[in-house]
Amino acid sequence: MEILEHPPLLHIPAIPDHILYTWFVMVILVVVSVFASRRVSLVPTGSQNFMEMGLELFVKELDETIGPGGRRYLPLIATLGLFIVVSNLMGLVPGLIAPTANLNTTVACALIVFVTYHVIGVRKQGLVPYVKHFAGPVPLAIKPLMFVIEIISHLARPLSLSLRLFGNMFSGHALFAFLFFLMGFDNLLGWALSGSLGGIVVGGSATVIAIAFTVGFLYPLKILVAVIQAFVFCKLAMVYIAAAVEEAEHH
Repeated sequence: MEILEHPPLLHIPAIPDHILYTWFVMVILVVVSVFASRRVSLVPTGSQNFMEMGLELFVKELDETIGPGGRRYLPLIATLGLFIVVSNLMGLVPGLIAPTANLNTTVACALIVFVTYHVIGVRKQGLVPYVKHFAGPVPLAIKPLMFVIEIISHLARPLSLSLRLFGNMFSGHALFAFLFFLMGFDNLLGWALSGSLGGIVVGGSATVIAIAFTVGFLYPLKILVAVIQAFVFCKLAMVYIAAAVEEAEHH
């Protein structure tokens, strides 16, 4: 756990690690955004082209999930998506940690989504009609039960959003830490360098296999998981916003 809690690259005792590396992610996003937008052209190239491709993906998903009116939520969804994907990928760099591997970070992102889509619902419908829709179009006798069920369902959303993202990122970070520990000088690599025949054959072979597995399979898999988890988080946020907007349009 020390490997996970105290990355060797930089640790400031007065600042929690997930806060420190969250600042790093924000700096990265600001620098990339400024660099990509400093010479905007009609025919995008380089970093501008890369950023526009990402934004077009968010716009497409917003149009499909919420409709054309969903583009007003692009700043929120794109910011969350870029922050989460960069945070996830940061955990793959030796000496760094993923801020999203800390439950505090994922809960904060989930609460932003939770508060935002309720605010949207209240602004679209008004407070009383929005609260009434939790009871659903059911007979009056079971409306209280339906209301309680809907409240529990909505309260479970930030929990599921935060735990899903945290669980995937933390488990991957823990697996990498275990593999690095297994291949360290005190274990397989140290055994291979001990000079004994068994160490050279067994320890050396196991070290090579572990390195090949990590580089050839685990790293590409974790990159894919990092991107997918960011997409899933943003997609669910769009679905929640779409539900609030559609309910307002229905009324």
